[in-house]
Amino acid sequence: MHAIIPPYLLARLAASSEPHVARAAEAARQTLAAPRVYRPTRASIDLSVEGGALVLEASPAPDRVISDAQHREQLPGVRARGEDDPATGDAAVDEAFDGLGATFALFWEAFGRSSIDGAGGTLEATVHYGEDYDNAFWNGERMVFGDGDGEVFTGFTRSVSVIGHELTHGVVEHAGGLQYVGQSGALNESIADVFGALTEQHLRGQTAAEASWLIGAGIFTDAVQGDALRSLSAPGTAYDDDVLGRDPQPAHMRDYVHTSADNGGVHINSGIPNKAFHLVATALGGHAWERAGRIWYLTLTTGGLSDTADFAEFAAATHAAATREYGEGSEEAAAVHAAWVGVGVIEDAAQR
Repeated sequence: MHAIIPPYLLARLAASSEPHVARAAEAARQTLAAPRVYRPTRASIDLSVEGGALVLEASPAPDRVISDAQHREQLPGVRARGEDDPATGDAAVDEAFDGLGATFALFWEAFGRSSIDGAGGTLEATVHYGEDYDNAFWNGERMVFGDGDGEVFTGFTRSVSVIGHELTHGVVEHAGGLQYVGQSGALNESIADVFGALTEQHLRGQTAAEASWLIGAGIFTDAVQGDALRSLSAPGTAYDDDVLGRDPQPAHMRDYVHTSADNGGVHINSGIPNKAFHLVATALGGHAWERAGRIWYLTLTTGGLSDTADFAEFAAATHAAATREYGEGSEEAAAVHAAWVGVGVIEDAAQR
């Protein structure tokens, strides 16, 4: 099950006895206990006139369906908005609708992929899931959003990076999958973070230098000492809070966390490949989805990656993808190699 809030963070909140987060602690306990069942095209038409001839151009367009669980833990809920419907005025419904659209736009406009499955499949989401539900997750067929507890977490639909992250888990599955344990699981989480960040950057038209590189900015209340759930530019610095503790992500292999919790630390050790992508993107500059993102996308979708890939295999695969796409000795291939050296996944041959 792919959820944006790591279990260790909910467990820490659930164990808190601080009176100012009593509601949040109870919400975290209920969220941890709630069952989540896992269940493994439209076209946009433009008309124009050229030289007296009518020209028709068709391109994929999203097909979105947003449902309202009405604070029950039952899916899919009541249909609230479809692709051709106007805004509802319900912030969660409309934010989910827009976030699904932004994710579709990234994958189609940057990589030529039509929807999660690459075949124009419907994008479905459910909002207002449960009472004070402290998470958002991809269940294999739809996005599901809680409203948060109001003390620590706010509604999860307000973060485009969260929506892009969770939908990318679906892309990973359709591309062949990465087993959700250990380093392959951390890569699964990292790829979701990468394309979650790129979804937000693409929507805002930001360059790598302009972007925040944060995942989940806006889902904490003002009472929390932190900016977001994770930072790709500086793993381990996203939050440092009296109740939630400190962001535990490492940015280098020397700090790799060996643990049996969280499926072998999938949400923690993802900081290492996250930092590698940030290093590539900032070294190349410009819009990160154009070259760095393309390398990661090709690595994921061209079929050469095993579902048990560790960091070293993924590093080699990204370098191979960069070399195929841009050439041996290219700036892109050099940036990829330097990034994986920078986070300690591979050794720099010049220093041997």
